[in-house]
Amino acid sequence: MKIGFDNQKYLTMQSEHIRERISQFGDKLYLEFGGKLFDDFHASRVLPGFAPDAKLRMLLQLADQAEIVIAINAADIEKNKVRHDLGITYDLDVLRLIQEYRDKGLYVGSVVITQYAGQSSADQFKSKLEKLGIRVYRHYPIEGYPNNISYIVSDEGYGKNDYIETSKPLVIITAPGPGSGKMATCLSQLYHENKRGIKAGYAKFETFPIWNIPLKHPVNLAYEAATADLNDVNMIDPFHLEAYGVTTVNYNRDVEIYPVLAAMFEGIYGYCPYKSPTDMGVNMAGNCIIDDEACREASLQEIIRRYYQALNRLVQDQGNKEEVYKIELLMKQARINTNMRPVVPVALELAEKNGSPAAAMQLPDGRIVTGKTSSLLGASAAALLNAVKTLGQIADDVHLIPQAFIEPIQGLKTSYLGSKNPRLHTDEILIALSMCAATDENARIALEQLPKLRGCQVHTSVMLSSVDIKTFAKLGLELTSEPYYESNKIYH
Repeated sequence: MKIGFDNQKYLTMQSEHIRERISQFGDKLYLEFGGKLFDDFHASRVLPGFAPDAKLRMLLQLADQAEIVIAINAADIEKNKVRHDLGITYDLDVLRLIQEYRDKGLYVGSVVITQYAGQSSADQFKSKLEKLGIRVYRHYPIEGYPNNISYIVSDEGYGKNDYIETSKPLVIITAPGPGSGKMATCLSQLYHENKRGIKAGYAKFETFPIWNIPLKHPVNLAYEAATADLNDVNMIDPFHLEAYGVTTVNYNRDVEIYPVLAAMFEGIYGYCPYKSPTDMGVNMAGNCIIDDEACREASLQEIIRRYYQALNRLVQDQGNKEEVYKIELLMKQARINTNMRPVVPVALELAEKNGSPAAAMQLPDGRIVTGKTSSLLGASAAALLNAVKTLGQIADDVHLIPQAFIEPIQGLKTSYLGSKNPRLHTDEILIALSMCAATDENARIALEQLPKLRGCQVHTSVMLSSVDIKTFAKLGLELTSEPYYESNKIYH
């Protein structure tokens, strides 16, 4: 994939801009970190060259004066919402993030459960965190939000929320995903700080949508696809256009909440320092795109991947038709279809030819290798082996793992572990390959090719097991699957 984004330039520009914003306020700054703070894989996919931990690197430069508050929506806890790029629920991701930040030397002050309305699962999560020594606060739904400003900015609105105790001048509000209530948490804190006589400010660090590229640029469309389940909509910032006569891009929730923020600042300072939602942001990403065409192409591919993910979730009763319809509309706007993902037609053609599940994988140099279902291997495992053989320049007729080695593993699965599927999954084939590598030179060479698969594209003609999905994710492969189960069983 061509590099389209200058990550080093981004780190320099972004950190300088955040420091400038901090200097504008007095006692404390609440900085909302949108998207993924630690591992922004979406950004790295649509802006090739963007490092997934770029935001974290910047935060480390401010570690001595910063603390982190993690927000999670009680409704997301209740419905076990999953972070699809990692395959874990939001509540588990909160624990993961806390540990990751601590391991990096960052201070996590507390967790706030937003939109709390007595959900029992939220109560259980709160109890679990407190047993681990983590402070937990609760914020509540506010009737008429975000339109009834006088009620919201009152003791009956934000005043009912728990006041989050913080000790650092820079408070980073982050979350496991969108819709977690990060901005509302910041605004609630501004209200409480003002009542306590503390002059606090707010700024927003949101990578997407990128404010200074066109509204319908594929990078911004890809953001809409990524948040289709939230029904977010990119739009021209009307406040910025009125104030400056300049067209910028924002999204509906920020535009809706701006009057609330403006009213709060007027109450704190007697004036609002921001004339628009765009003014609130500190995002410099748009200034660091060095190859617009590369970013456009990467973003179009991301929209297709998001479409397949939505289809899979719909079949698994984890999504809804509206999410699928919205991404279909985005695909029409971008004038793309699924066949523009090169691995899709190859996998489907092989599946139709053999009458069984098939997989196709595009290698870093553009070549496509395939895998078909056999009595020994599933299609995804076969494609994985064929990929490392190709990358290692190993002859096609060489068997990396002898059949005599595979059959005992199949016997273990079916006779002792109760599996009804004797074919080896991707994780099992990798373990077998690593064992063969101890004595076989070809197997060793093949195993050494695995790091080269990171970022490669894969498509399968059926949905994979959770084991295969997680293995591909660990290898850094970007997977899509047709929205069909391999069998017609009612229980999978």
